[in-house]
Amino acid sequence: MSAVLRRLAGTAAVAAQAVLAPVPAAAVPDPQPPLSAPDTRPPVTASGEQPSVAKLLTDLQRLYRQTEQATETYNATTEKLQRQRAEVARLDAELARSRLALRSRRLDAGRLARQQYQHGGGLGPYVRLLLAPDPQAALDEGHVIGELARERARTVARLTVAERRQDALARAARKALDTQLGLAARQKRQRDDVRTKLAGVERVLATLTPDQLAAVARLEEEGVAKAQRELTTAGALPADRPAAPPAAGPAAPAADRAVRYALDQVGKPYAWGAAGPDAYDCSGLTSRAWAQAGIPVPRTSQEQWDRLRKVPLRGLRPGDLVVYFPEATHVAMYVGDGKVVQAPRPGGRVTVSPIAAHPILGAVRPAPGRPGQT
Repeated sequence: MSAVLRRLAGTAAVAAQAVLAPVPAAAVPDPQPPLSAPDTRPPVTASGEQPSVAKLLTDLQRLYRQTEQATETYNATTEKLQRQRAEVARLDAELARSRLALRSRRLDAGRLARQQYQHGGGLGPYVRLLLAPDPQAALDEGHVIGELARERARTVARLTVAERRQDALARAARKALDTQLGLAARQKRQRDDVRTKLAGVERVLATLTPDQLAAVARLEEEGVAKAQRELTTAGALPADRPAAPPAAGPAAPAADRAVRYALDQVGKPYAWGAAGPDAYDCSGLTSRAWAQAGIPVPRTSQEQWDRLRKVPLRGLRPGDLVVYFPEATHVAMYVGDGKVVQAPRPGGRVTVSPIAAHPILGAVRPAPGRPGQT
């Protein structure tokens, strides 16, 4: 029985005495407009019948998946915002340095112009050349002064162009940051909408009896067990044991450290956007575990799937990351013996589960010193 259903079973044992038939979750919410408060009354089908346990489980799993997908989107936006803020700070600092240098060069050019005028006595260059006691020295001096003036002019021109470019870059960076902040706010609203609908389903589950909750959990466990048997029978999983060390290779020591760290987090709560040490979401756990092993990996499950090296399930080693669902919206860490450690979903806790707990998309392997390897 999952953590959420076990918790709700305790609530239902006290709050519900009469047996109520299972009820479905509402339809998948539109991610754009805000949703109204969920209706927790027991719904019925068009024929007046209450839906089955299978329908309730399917709807609940869909809402869990949507919630995690919105969380991973939010995580990706947060990463972009952090990088954008750093870029804006860099551009602002560079722009300030350019302005200071420009003012300094202009002061130098002004001093040079005054010196030329004062030393020249108001006479033209040809007159000063004719009256000079040493015409060659005067010629050399004039050439040097002219070259200095031209260099100052070129410097001022270059810095003026650079200042204009820096101003444009700074405006673009600030505009991009505003765009990213707006995106983060929109994604947060979408995530909150899904969680609001999920909370409504959980309130409905809280009205069910322990027997009904047990039936939902049993159906979920049977589905996972069936999928696990099919993988094992098909020979899709490696023949290893959790006590066995990772396979030999340059990543073995780091993989062992990552697995040990992830297993040490078992029992800590799932929290959207969290990457430890007190709570985690799915990719927060995997990215933090590998970071603790000294190998940075991308923050989100989609980036982990896109940027890390793909490996076949049959070649899985402890420490590899197993990615789930066609959109790569969930990720777990393989620990051996056909099991993964994962932060499963909202309301749950970090746990060790069969690898077939969700539909598998594939697996990837972090590489030392090559976090962005494709």
